[in-house]
Amino acid sequence: MAALVAGGLAVAATGVLTWSVAVEPDRLVVHRVHVPVRGLPRAFDGFRIAALSDVHAGSPHVGREKLRQIARTVNGLDPDAVVFLGDLVIHGMVGGRFIEPEVSAAELGQIRAPKIAVLGNHDWRLDGRRVGRALEAAGFRVLDNDVTRAERAGDSLWFAGLADLKTRRPNIPGVLARVPAGDAVIVLSHNPDVFPSVPARVGLTLAGHTHGGQVRLPLVGALVVPSRFGRRYASGLVEEDGRRLFVTSGIGTSYIPVRLGVSPEIAEIMLTAAPP
Repeated sequence: MAALVAGGLAVAATGVLTWSVAVEPDRLVVHRVHVPVRGLPRAFDGFRIAALSDVHAGSPHVGREKLRQIARTVNGLDPDAVVFLGDLVIHGMVGGRFIEPEVSAAELGQIRAPKIAVLGNHDWRLDGRRVGRALEAAGFRVLDNDVTRAERAGDSLWFAGLADLKTRRPNIPGVLARVPAGDAVIVLSHNPDVFPSVPARVGLTLAGHTHGGQVRLPLVGALVVPSRFGRRYASGLVEEDGRRLFVTSGIGTSYIPVRLGVSPEIAEIMLTAAPP
């Protein structure tokens, strides 16, 4: 009996290992979520954002064909805007093969919708200015403590992109000072750890970086989350004191090419008007 149990456990362990290394990291799912945004103008009710993050092009399962699949999938969603929340490249990836940021950005440049980006810690560890130029050449508006505006029927929705928290210095007050008082604003940040410092005037904060922990066990949750707040901002929609944060678990892998219980995702976020 003991030998039978041991054999069964070995088979199960092999199955889990195979799934987490060869199957789940190669998936691509669309995570749809409706998010109420306080102060959202009527013209933007139903505005759809496709959020991409942590592509880590060159990590196992994220080659040029996967980048093309991402672009095709986003185009099929036909969003009103696309936000890229940082980490286009890999750095110190087990089993990874470096892809030039110009190549990766050009593949994502096939996305037709208006595109906005912030940079992540891996982008800056390589060369943030180079990654930024590659994204801009591919049609992305790259924000580094800067803002941009979308307009509909005379109404405005602002996107405020913060500098990366780990490698730069996000200037939340300075960036928001460039948004007219009373206008709706969405903050874009690679790292969700900025969220406690985001004021109530911001309708929504979007972030990545965590990969959802990459490994999330039933009943246990994410084992390791790269955040000083632990699992608090691991992934998904978070509400605190009337403020909202959405963290996407991203697409690629970092350091170790494993995903378990956290499939690579494109987040499709539909904005809805929230009561004042």
